[in-house]
Amino acid sequence: MEFQTWMKQHPQVTLSSLTEQQSAALQRQALSLLVDAQSNFIDGLINIYQLISLDPAVLRLHIMRLQGLMCYKAAAVISIKLQLQKELDMEEMCVPLIMQNKFPLAESYVTGHSHLEKQLVTLLDSWCHPTFSVLDITKKFPNLSLLKVWKDQIHPKVLTKQVFRLMEKFNIEQGLCPNALHKRRLDSLRFLMYARFVERSMTEENWCDHVQYVVADDFELQIHLVNMLVKYCTIQTAAQWSVRYSIPRNRLPFGVWETQQSLPPHLLQIPASDSVQTEWVPSPSHCEKFYQVPLAKDKVHFVDTLEALQKCQNIVLKDDTIVGVDMEWPPNFGCNPTQVSLIQLAISDQVFLLDLCENGFCHHPETISFIRNLFSRKNVLKLGYGMSGDIRCVLATWQQFLKEPLKLEGTLDLLNIHQKIQRNKIKMTQDRPKKVLVGEDSAEKGLSLLVQQILGKPLDKTEQMSNWERRPLRTSQIRYAVADAYCLLDVYSVLARNPACFGLPANLHSITSSQLGNSGDKKKKANQTERMDPAQVKAECQRAQRVSQSRSDTEKGLLCGEKPSEDAPPLAPQQLRVVCDNMLQGLGRYLRCLGVDVIMLENTDDHRAAAKLAQAEGRVILTCGQPFQSLRSQVGEGRCLALDCSEKARDQAVRVLRHFNVQPTPGDIFSRCQACNSNEYVVVPNKDMVTMLTQKGFLQDWDSTDHTQQQDEEMTQNVTSDFPRYALQCQWAPLSGLNPSTLTFPGGAPIQLHTVPPGLLQKISFFYVCTRCGKVFWEGSHFTRVLSMFHEVLHIADTM
Repeated sequence: MEFQTWMKQHPQVTLSSLTEQQSAALQRQALSLLVDAQSNFIDGLINIYQLISLDPAVLRLHIMRLQGLMCYKAAAVISIKLQLQKELDMEEMCVPLIMQNKFPLAESYVTGHSHLEKQLVTLLDSWCHPTFSVLDITKKFPNLSLLKVWKDQIHPKVLTKQVFRLMEKFNIEQGLCPNALHKRRLDSLRFLMYARFVERSMTEENWCDHVQYVVADDFELQIHLVNMLVKYCTIQTAAQWSVRYSIPRNRLPFGVWETQQSLPPHLLQIPASDSVQTEWVPSPSHCEKFYQVPLAKDKVHFVDTLEALQKCQNIVLKDDTIVGVDMEWPPNFGCNPTQVSLIQLAISDQVFLLDLCENGFCHHPETISFIRNLFSRKNVLKLGYGMSGDIRCVLATWQQFLKEPLKLEGTLDLLNIHQKIQRNKIKMTQDRPKKVLVGEDSAEKGLSLLVQQILGKPLDKTEQMSNWERRPLRTSQIRYAVADAYCLLDVYSVLARNPACFGLPANLHSITSSQLGNSGDKKKKANQTERMDPAQVKAECQRAQRVSQSRSDTEKGLLCGEKPSEDAPPLAPQQLRVVCDNMLQGLGRYLRCLGVDVIMLENTDDHRAAAKLAQAEGRVILTCGQPFQSLRSQVGEGRCLALDCSEKARDQAVRVLRHFNVQPTPGDIFSRCQACNSNEYVVVPNKDMVTMLTQKGFLQDWDSTDHTQQQDEEMTQNVTSDFPRYALQCQWAPLSGLNPSTLTFPGGAPIQLHTVPPGLLQKISFFYVCTRCGKVFWEGSHFTRVLSMFHEVLHIADTM
């Protein structure tokens, strides 16, 4: 600034040359200029006119005046510049900023003031309480203009992430944030239930370990656990866990107390974890299905002493050695910092397992020195997959690497190579490559998918979610850890031998993550279109436009540059397969009740899971808000649609149906299970339902006189004619497939008998049970309600 230059040239001109009254008046005038001044002038005005020396009462009054004029941003910026945070009310300053989508400024306002940092974090934590409502804030700040987009983001899940991020940044104890911690643990508990009983991707032993860690001594979470077990598992299991946590009778779901009383003492205890060590060589069926490491058990060495570490170092750090590097840590579900429990180092003829849980070994200077030498040795090639995540955990484990940064030399991240293969759409099968969409015909992902593509078989990821801190490790855990590191050597060997076969350059080290980024969106989109079949381009572009209300062409955000085809052929609901982001669960439920094949992400799922499901199963992603751009880039044009978050779920569903020209009929309503998305049911006549409920002890106090007159005592073996009028699109299984003693279906799901009120038995003739999850349905008023709600899009003329 010219004025600043002039001031330097004339140092004798200062405020001290003026009288006190003149100086104060001049300062007040300069203070009033700060609001209108450009941001790069503010510091100069403050320094030139020495505004920090003004009476604090005058400065506070000026800030309050700005707030009264709703100039919240200016008030915060000036307060920070004048260092007034201690003089002002944190909530009065920060809440308006947060509600107007200026959270970074609110964060900057408190940074460096420990008491204000705690106040902000505890305030956000209070918003995570189940009873919190945005209306509570608007009542306190009635003149505040609330942005619609930010209303949607004041959600316990979003707030919880902010609270945990700020707790880590400001080094605040978790005890100050009980609501966010409870929310994070509850979401983790939901994930564990889904992984164990729906995906069936977690062993019972791992599940028990994690559930006890997540629930801990939180009484409300213990009650949640029992209620979830009633829904997902069996009432006996729920009773066992309710006994373990001594849940009082008045907090137990229906039937659990009665089950407690009917079970013998030995069945009231949760079965102990199976401590039997399996054989090192797995079963033939396991060998047939999964990748196997070609090493005997005596070639796997635990490193938990300095002597063993020296032997490992002498072998691994030799020049020109190729080492597969992987790490394991226990899942903490975002509640605590992640620290490494085990490091696997694989070379061609043996594998070393660094046991960092051994007392004194992890933080011994020799161990730290070895880790630093390993990653900095240029002549030792370290292979990994997603190494940035491993390095983050290394830094969390050893704070020394933050003070003296870890030098990375001679590393090759196979994740970058895998992404390059994905972009080339090349998959290895047998002896030759075949062009396909990566993920097609496979439910695998990540490293397991790469191993399947290159070596022919995936990894067994059953132990991925293990408790890696517990010792001794099970044989299955050791096998998993060894395979995760050793497979990197085999994959690299195949790729390096013939990189051109996979569309890779001769020098694999030339592939970096920067080459895989957005190097020009237009060029990227053009290349994607060139690699696709023209018919596929046309088909995808016909349905690729963004679903939104009637707006300008710019606001519609079209994906393919043209409008949907008005003469697109009509689709049956069963032909549309979608995955709904966790912000659109209401939409997903409506589409599913109309017969659409819908997968809904859980609240704890990352948005990127939608892209993986879309790739693996050929689904269209339905999302809204910020994730749209990143999801669209991961799955390509025409595979991701964005909706207006402000619309009601019912209106969103109508918009999606019209967009895809889906024409549901009354026969499609409830053709899919609302709980698990299956479309296979079994019909259970009333008398058989009574028999089952009696067998499981749910009708002990119920008068069954009218039902004992039935002549047939055996269950009906096949029912084919008594279908509900609105489920013509279902698949129907025979009742004979139900195990009569355990009342479970072939897939292992038990009938959820606890959900059937005894009073219904006098009114309902037939029950319809999902064979995948065991949920029980019956005809009621829901059908008429759905028929009325979606009358405008239902094709009724030919079906009613």
